[in-house]
Order: sequence, then structure tokens, then C-alpha cells
Amino acid sequence: MSTLTLAQAEAIIDAILVRAREQQCRPMSIVVVEPGVVVKAFKKEDGSAMLRFEMAMGKAYASLALGRSSSLVRLRTEERPLFMDFLFKASQDKIFAEGGGMLIRDVDGTLLGAVGVTGDTQEKDEELAAYGIRAAGLKTDEDCAGSAHHVRLKN
Repeated sequence: MSTLTLAQAEAIIDAILVRAREQQCRPMSIVVVEPGVVVKAFKKEDGSAMLRFEMAMGKAYASLALGRSSSLVRLRTEERPLFMDFLFKASQDKIFAEGGGMLIRDVDGTLLGAVGVTGDTQEKDEELAAYGIRAAGLKTDEDCAGSAHHVRLKN
């Protein structure tokens, strides 16, 4: 069984922070979690706004809870508001349905956890999440399309 190592989690976060500075993004906050939403690593840049840990966790939680990127969770919220309202309540409002949360998979496509990125636009947060995962030598759902593992690229 594959597990997410601390070195991999730190590599994801550090790659995101370097890329965010290259792109002159606003101050970033990133969390990497294992299945069950157990925190493996978290970093918050100087100047990050309050509640950034909670936002990053909410995005990672959304990805794990629904088995897809948090941007797809956001779309699901628009498509099926009653269903998602139930899930928000059932999760005790831990789901944050905004782009920036992505599942992390190993080279074989096995689920290792999720990353939650927050600080800039949700599109930029999501782009950075994918960048960090790949920079650490791991895969996103998009990278695993067509593999033996079921991945969701659309709702």
C-alpha cells in the first residue's frame, strides 16, 4: 500500500511556493493531507490572510470527500444545490467548494491524499496545486485518466 511521505508533502508545498513567487501571486497557504484528512504538512506565507488554513483544509477535504478536484465540487454545487447543501451540513461545513483542492496519486494512480491551495484566484490556486503534485513526481487525476483507477474529470 502506498503512503504519502513527509518528503513528498514538503516537495509539493515547496514547489508551489517557488512557482507562486515566480508568478507574483498573492501570499499562499498550502496543506497536504492523507486519506481521512489527516494533516501531513502545512505552510502559510508571511502576509497570508486569516483563516487560510481553514480554506486550504476545506479544499482538500472537498476533494477527498467527493473524490474529485474542488473545482468540480464547485461545479457540482451549481448543478445540484440541494444535494450539495446536504453534504455541507453532513460534513459540518468542512467542505469548501472552490478551486485549489486536488487529489494526489502515486505513479500507479493509487490515491495518496489531497492538497489544498489558497491565496490567489481559484484558477491560479488549482494550477499551482497541479504543478506542485507533478513537481514532486506524483500524479493528478488528469494524469491518471485511462488508468485502472477510477478518476473523475467531470461531474
